Amino acid sequence: MSLPKLLILDLDETLVHARRDPLTDLYGFRVGPYFVYRRPYLQECLAFCRAHFTCAVWTSASADYAAEVVAQIFPEEAPPQFVWSRERCTMRRIECDTERMFTENIWVKNLKKVKRLGWDLDQVLMLDNTPRKLELNYGNLIPIRDFVGDPEDIELLRLMQYLPTLRDCDNVRCVEKRRWYRDVRVDEELARLLG
Repeated sequence: MSLPKLLILDLDETLVHARRDPLTDLYGFRVGPYFVYRRPYLQECLAFCRAHFTCAVWTSASADYAAEVVAQIFPEEAPPQFVWSRERCTMRRIECDTERMFTENIWVKNLKKVKRLGWDLDQVLMLDNTPRKLELNYGNLIPIRDFVGDPEDIELLRLMQYLPTLRDCDNVRCVEKRRWYRDVRVDEELARLLG
């Protein structure tokens, strides 16, 4: 039996949404000055992911923020394989407007660093809402729509239905994943059981 694939999860706008001013008083927890909202079905999705994949976290946020969020959303008895933050990213300056000479800094997540841990990149998936952060490893990316606190969001339900299609494939980088959510319809029975 082969080892489970590595699924690396982003935090902000992927699993949670954090903001200084609360949207409602139904936020999940606070980290410093931030009110943090869990994406709907987060706990069910994390349990599903842990059952079928080796899970890790890589965010472009600070290390202390990442540690606090992970402590709130992952069970103590089942921590992620690793939690990486901005310190493991590579800052890249990109031109946004050549006429006005406007540039923007983005934090790129180079999966060569994961490869150095012994992982075959053909067996590594990364869930992230910002495709530019995976510009060096698009084939590993599962893009997900931004989560900005909507309590009706169902992307994680869709994800739980999509992930089994990748679990047993030989090379995840060869699978087209850019528009996966267009083909996945939420199983109403699953939604009923989890709702």
